[in-house]
Amino acid sequence: MKYIGAHVSAAGGVENAILRSVEIGANAFALFTKNQRQWQAPPLKADNIAKFKRFCQAHQFSADHILPHDSYLINLGSPDAENLAKSRAAFIDEMQRCDQLGLKLLNFHPGSHLNKISEQDCLARIAESINLAVEAVPNVVAVIENTAGQGSNLGWRFEHLREIIEQVENKQRVGVCLDTCHLFSAGYDISSYAASEQVFAEFDQVVGFAFLRGMHLNGSKTALGSRVDRHDTLNGGTIGTEVFQFIMNHTAFDDIPMILETISPENWATEIQFLRSLEQN
Repeated sequence: MKYIGAHVSAAGGVENAILRSVEIGANAFALFTKNQRQWQAPPLKADNIAKFKRFCQAHQFSADHILPHDSYLINLGSPDAENLAKSRAAFIDEMQRCDQLGLKLLNFHPGSHLNKISEQDCLARIAESINLAVEAVPNVVAVIENTAGQGSNLGWRFEHLREIIEQVENKQRVGVCLDTCHLFSAGYDISSYAASEQVFAEFDQVVGFAFLRGMHLNGSKTALGSRVDRHDTLNGGTIGTEVFQFIMNHTAFDDIPMILETISPENWATEIQFLRSLEQN
C-alpha cells in the first residue's frame, strides 16, 4: 500500500499537523517538531505529546508513515569543532523529540564540508554523528536525505549515502529518503519511466532498497544536473510525471511515507489524488 502526504505545518502545536493532514486526504505526513531555523526551542509539553499520540490513533496515522525533518541549521559533517558539537547536540535533541512523540524516523540533510575538509572526512564525521545519536536515543532511525549537490553539500551521489551507511555501526538505525527534485538536480535522469527504472535500479545496487525509509515527491524548476535545489509542483517544471507513475506502481515504495514538498500547498489535496490516479490496480 502507498502512504502519501505532505510536509504540513505544526503551528499551534505538533498535534495540529495531524489535523492538517486529514484535511488534504493524506495517510502519511512530515513535520518539524520545533522551529527549523532556530538552534534552541522549548521542550515539548506533555499536553501536546498526549494530543499528538491521541490524534494519530484517532485518525489512523502510524509512526511508520510519519517523517519528521530536523533543523536546517544542523551540519553533522561540519569541519568546525564547535559547530559540529552544537549540531550533534541539536540532532540528539531532535531525535529525543521524535522518541517522545512515539515516532520512529528523523529525516535530515547529511552535511557540508564547506571546502575545509575532504569529502571522505566529512562523510566520516556524518557517520560518527549518527553513531553518537543512535547510541544516545533509542528507537529512532536516522534517515539521510539525498541532496541536490548545492555548494559543498554531500549526499547528492548514491555513493555518498553508501559510504555513510557503511560507517554506521547499527544498520537498523539508519535509512535513506530520496527526493525526486534532488535526484534530478544532482544529475540522475528520472524524466521518463525507463530512465527512472535505471536510476532506481542503480540505487538498489549501490545503496539497497532495504535502506529506503521515505520519499519526497517534488517537481524541479531547474535542469537535469543543475545542482540547484528548486522545487516545483508535480505537473510543473522539468522532470515530468512518468517518474511518479513508476513510483506509484513499484513495490519498493510500499509502506513508506511519500511526502509532498511541492510549492503550492493549496494543491496538495489535488496532487495526492493525482498520485493515487497513477496506481494501476
